[in-house]
Amino acid sequence: MKTFHGRLARIAAAIDALNEWIGRAVSWLVLAMALIIGYDVAMRYLFQSGSVALQELEWHLFALIFLLGAAYTLKHDAHVRVDMFYRSRFVSPRGRAWIDFAGCLLFLMPFCLMVIAGSLPFVENAYRLGEGSPDPGGLPHRYLLKAAIPVGFALLLLQGLALAIRSVLVLRSEGGPDHRGGQRKGMENIG
Repeated sequence: MKTFHGRLARIAAAIDALNEWIGRAVSWLVLAMALIIGYDVAMRYLFQSGSVALQELEWHLFALIFLLGAAYTLKHDAHVRVDMFYRSRFVSPRGRAWIDFAGCLLFLMPFCLMVIAGSLPFVENAYRLGEGSPDPGGLPHRYLLKAAIPVGFALLLLQGLALAIRSVLVLRSEGGPDHRGGQRKGMENIG
């Protein structure tokens, strides 16, 4: 049984490592986007010279940051949580593990699968048509950006799987470690 638990823990750790690497790589897009926005604003307001392609690139970078960074955000428990009981002192680590497991199994994973299945024909159609920007001077190959939708949700699905695995490991152990790998930050340190 311990080897099975060890394998599950290794799978969760591999998913964490993948999303950690991708999240850190995507974080550089924030810097790139800020520099591009600064340049674009300066060109527009100081030199009355704007660029449709630069403006679209800003939107595309924002979409990539959001889509590819969502799994990293979940990994670090930095997502928006609308649950007033989860962080309360009345909910034990096992209770949090149950909440996370049920949330992953009933909501996160099915939603990710639905978005992935629904977005694949959308991406395929954009690729087949060679879709680009409808604006003159805009960016070509819009299907590349649209392909980030299923990729981002696949990464989120994998991170949900890692969270579910950790939850199961906590539920199977007697008072084991935090099921998020000790990554907790925030509300529990207040007060």
